[in-house]
Amino acid sequence: MELSLYPNMADISADEWRGFFPSRYPFLLPEFFKGLEGSGSTNGKTGWQSCHLQLKDEDTSLAFAPAFLKSHSYGEYVFDWAWADAWHRSGIDYYPKLVTAIPFTPATGPRLWLNPNRPESLAALIAAVTQWCTDSGVSSWHILFPDQSLSEQLLDQGLVQRMTTQFHWFNRGYSDFDDFLATFNSRKRKALRKERSAIAAQNLNMTTKVGAEITPEDWQFFHYCYQTTYLKRSGHEGYLTDLFFTDICPTLSDSTVMVIGHEGDMPVAAALYFVDDETLYGRYWGCIKEFDFLHFEACYYQGIEYCIRAGLSKFDPGAQGEHKIQRGFEPTLTYSNHWIAEPRLKTAVEDFCRRDCEHVKQYREQAATLLPFKTE
Repeated sequence: MELSLYPNMADISADEWRGFFPSRYPFLLPEFFKGLEGSGSTNGKTGWQSCHLQLKDEDTSLAFAPAFLKSHSYGEYVFDWAWADAWHRSGIDYYPKLVTAIPFTPATGPRLWLNPNRPESLAALIAAVTQWCTDSGVSSWHILFPDQSLSEQLLDQGLVQRMTTQFHWFNRGYSDFDDFLATFNSRKRKALRKERSAIAAQNLNMTTKVGAEITPEDWQFFHYCYQTTYLKRSGHEGYLTDLFFTDICPTLSDSTVMVIGHEGDMPVAAALYFVDDETLYGRYWGCIKEFDFLHFEACYYQGIEYCIRAGLSKFDPGAQGEHKIQRGFEPTLTYSNHWIAEPRLKTAVEDFCRRDCEHVKQYREQAATLLPFKTE
C-alpha cells in the first residue's frame, strides 16, 4: 500500500474530488476547497498547509482524507491550547499537527472517503497516516466534526473521542414560522414575537437571496460587513480573504444563501449561509450599524423560515451560543477524534477526553431542560 500526499489542491482534479465526496455537503465541494487555497485563505503562511492524503493498493484507491498541517490551533473550534501547553512544558513540540477538518467551519459532515468494497480501508488508512506522522515528526492527528457513525468507528480503531455541544434547529414538519412558535410556551412565544416585531419598528426589512440572485455588489457588501465585525470584536481581520467572497462564493451557485438587512433602502447587515439537500448551515454575519435583535433575525429567524420554505430537516447555526436554546435550538452532541504520538501524553489526553465526554453529556441533558417548548 502507498500513501500519497497532496500539498496543493491543484494536484487533485475536481472530478476525482467529486468521486470521493459526491454529496452536496457544501464544505467539501471542490470549488469550496480549491477556493480556500486559491483565495489565499489557507496556505502555509496562514498556518493551514494542505496535506491531503490518499491511500492506494496498487491502482485501487482505498481511502482519502482531506487534511492540513497546522502550525497553530486557530480556526478549528475544538480547543486544544492546553494540550499544546502540556507538550511545551514537557519539552516537546505540539506543532506541526495534522488536522482533518473544514477550515474555520465547525459543521458536522463527511470527513473521510473509504472504499465501500474494502472493509479494511479505515484501519489501513489509520495505520498509514499514523506511521507517516511518526516518521515525519507530526505530533498528532485530529479529525474534527465527523458524524457520529464515523466517530464511533474511529474510537473503535483507537482514536480517542471528544465531544462538544452545539445548538441545532430541527424541522418537525412545520408549515410556517407561526406553526413552529405554536410549540413554545406562552411566555417564550411572546418574547420571541416581540423580538421579531422590533425589526419592522426600526424601519428594517430583510431580503433572502440564493445562488445567482446574490449580486457582485452583495458579495462586496458582505465582505465589508464580515471584516468590520471581526475587527470590532477581536481586533483583527477575519480568516477569509476578500477574494474568497467576491470570486469563489459566486461559483458555489445554489449552495449559498444570503440574508441582507436594509434600513429603508440602505443595506446595513448581512448573514451568509450554506445549504445542501437536508441542512442549512449558518456561517458568517456582519453589520455596519447596530439595531436591537437584528442579529437574531438575520442569523436565526430568517434561517428557520428558509428551512421551512425549502423543506430542509435541520439548521446548524454554528458553534457556541446558549442564547439559542430559548429560541428553539436544541443541544446536540458533536464529535472529534484524536491520535497522539507521544506515549507520555497520550494517556493523559485519553483520560481527559473520557471525563470531559461525561461532563458534556450531562451538560446537554441539563441544557435541554431550558428549551422553550410546551411540556405535556
